[in-house]
Amino acid sequence: MTTRRSFLKAGSILTAGVLFTPEDFFFKQRPIGLQLYTIRDAMGKDVAGSLAKVSALGFKIVEGATYTGSMKFYGMEPEAFKTVLTQNNLSMPSSHYMLGEQLMNGKATEGTILHNWDKAVDDASKVGIKYMVCAYLFDSERGGLDHYKYVAEQLNKAGERCKKNGIQLCYHNHDFEFVAQNNQLPYDILLNETNKNLVKMELDLYWVNKAGKDANTLFEQNPGRFPLFHLKDMDNTAKHGFTEVGSGVIDFKKIMDASDIAGLKYFFVEQDQTPGDPFVSIKKSIEYIKKNLV
Repeated sequence: MTTRRSFLKAGSILTAGVLFTPEDFFFKQRPIGLQLYTIRDAMGKDVAGSLAKVSALGFKIVEGATYTGSMKFYGMEPEAFKTVLTQNNLSMPSSHYMLGEQLMNGKATEGTILHNWDKAVDDASKVGIKYMVCAYLFDSERGGLDHYKYVAEQLNKAGERCKKNGIQLCYHNHDFEFVAQNNQLPYDILLNETNKNLVKMELDLYWVNKAGKDANTLFEQNPGRFPLFHLKDMDNTAKHGFTEVGSGVIDFKKIMDASDIAGLKYFFVEQDQTPGDPFVSIKKSIEYIKKNLV
């Protein structure tokens, strides 16, 4: 039987005069994912029905967005949620979490990096999550460069705890991390002050473009540091709003061609706001991806 390992050892494959590397082959096999925040309202009303629609559109994996605070996955215990995923031919290799420094109604939020992280990691393992992602820093969690160094320190600690369960911690960017302070970028602080093996990055391609930065340059400067992408397009208007993948101005082909340098393992469609039914929007996105990117 030919295994993945033996295939890799065999080196390149020559077919019809075209040279394909093992990396090309496995890039084509990457499953197309959806960040469930895109359909958050539907998930709040009908988890199983929403996941069935996602699967029917051709998505194979999803990324979670709601564990923090409730310490449940869309109102369900880990084992029960994993069962619903499996019933819909889906898996969830990645999920979003919060830092937890900001108090909510005067109280700490459980299931965050700073509060009851042990349970969050253990629950993630039960679902089969491979990547736990710090999703966002509230205004009060940003501060100056010294505070970003504090955040980096907490990420290192959280990443060490994840490692014990065979999970990789990541950090998901917006655009505020690329606003310079004293000629330094907070994003560079997060990259340089964290252990590259304990903390990797989920690059949101919309936000990095909105910040005026080049994703490919980041890959070249930090090879292998970006196992996760968010595929989110930017419309060609003065507002630079969200739009379906392939409908905007971001050159996804160029970015995906450098995925081996980035270290990409999974990517997820995400559209924070849609003009109408989000299922219509994600259908447009996945159709474009199937036709043009994978």
